[in-house]
Amino acid sequence: MRFYHSWHLVFGIVALLTTVAIFALTVNRLVRRKLKLSLLLLGAYVVVHVVLAFQLSVDAAVDDQLISVERLAFAAGLINLVVIAFLNPLRDDRVPDRYPAILQDFIVIGLLVLVATLVFHDKLLTTSAVSAVVIGFALQDTLGNAFAGLAIQSERPFHVGHWIRVGDFEGRVAEVTWRATKLRTKAGNFVVVPNNIVSKEAITNYSEPAAAVRIDVEVGASYLSSPGEVKAAIGEALANSPRVLKTPPPDTILAAFDSSAINYRVRFWIQDYERDEAARDEVRTNIYYSFARHGIEIPWPIQVQYEREWEASDPHAPVAERRRLLAGVDLFAGLGEEMLAELAQASRVKTYGNGEAIVRQEEAGESMFVIGSGGATVVLEPDRREVAVLERGGYFGEMSMLTGDPRTATVLARGDTRVFEISAELFRRLAGSHPRAVEQVGVAAAARRIELDKMRAAGVGQAVADAPATFMDRMRRFLRFS
Repeated sequence: MRFYHSWHLVFGIVALLTTVAIFALTVNRLVRRKLKLSLLLLGAYVVVHVVLAFQLSVDAAVDDQLISVERLAFAAGLINLVVIAFLNPLRDDRVPDRYPAILQDFIVIGLLVLVATLVFHDKLLTTSAVSAVVIGFALQDTLGNAFAGLAIQSERPFHVGHWIRVGDFEGRVAEVTWRATKLRTKAGNFVVVPNNIVSKEAITNYSEPAAAVRIDVEVGASYLSSPGEVKAAIGEALANSPRVLKTPPPDTILAAFDSSAINYRVRFWIQDYERDEAARDEVRTNIYYSFARHGIEIPWPIQVQYEREWEASDPHAPVAERRRLLAGVDLFAGLGEEMLAELAQASRVKTYGNGEAIVRQEEAGESMFVIGSGGATVVLEPDRREVAVLERGGYFGEMSMLTGDPRTATVLARGDTRVFEISAELFRRLAGSHPRAVEQVGVAAAARRIELDKMRAAGVGQAVADAPATFMDRMRRFLRFS
């Protein structure tokens, strides 16, 4: 073996072993995939060099061609090894932000072209010019996509993981390759958009400059409801929507006076654009229930004629139903028929959707609620620990109604829930004419409060509530009767 071939062969073997060592030690999948090319080229270099070193070929022209091939293979394998090993973290499975995969490929190709031009100019200069013309015409679309991909990676209008819209396509960026940008849509489909299309279309990035994105919904309300009332009801609906961010704050604008309704545009922010349809559904659902509670009508379209033969109904039936329900509540067991009828007549009906907060812990309140249909869950903040489940005929909030105390727990609706609200003002009127009956309600409420506070104290170590005598004094002062 000639000395010239021997030390070249040593270089090739050292480079090949270095590539094998890095391939074995790295956990970066991109590095392992790219180093396969270096393994192939350096392996070919060693094989060809062995052929030349042991003079297995006797044709000088063939030897010259093999020498050119082996040198080019060695240069390509070594350049690929150096670029990939130095630009990527070997012990971390990720692609560096400053050097995405497509940019690394361009660096390898650029260095290889430079070396080939400077080192092999006497043999490759003519053929490379002709080859460039042929390849340019044959691969103009592919090269266009490749250069567009390089421009995208250089300008960085989006990153992998961002949610974007490109023309008619919308999805989360899964990968940017030489040829195309791959998007994962909300439906779970995989859309491959050629890079030259991406570079020509306007790009909307929903993930920058911040992940939060603003969306909106529109809703119409009757001309009989003032904008202030409507906006307050919408604000209540937004407060009951967990997907709506508190910061930046949502807002509502009066969008238009249309033929059958005043249209309002509700604008709010969510954390992830991928969940925009779920957020819109949540807000629209809560607006419906909030409008129903506040007596705000969403008008029928003016162009639709709706006719129906309505059956005659007894206007006193709902009040009678409420009276029967209140008669079964143990808190009102001592009240007579006259007082039950008055409570049923004066109570307000409210409807809540599943998960909506009927009352919130620590909020002020001067009313109690009796469940007419559906159910409710009583939870303690801030961890929302469930302490009770209420069904039809259950009640809550009596302490706020009788003493004006803040709410001691949060109560959430279970399914579509209808409740009857009884205000402290109503009890003040009843206390003036039926003080003994109101006192009986207070005694029953105090006994229930003591039992509940004993259970709560056993769980979280809180103090037990006031003694009954103290409680009755507070109730008399609040309701202003003696």
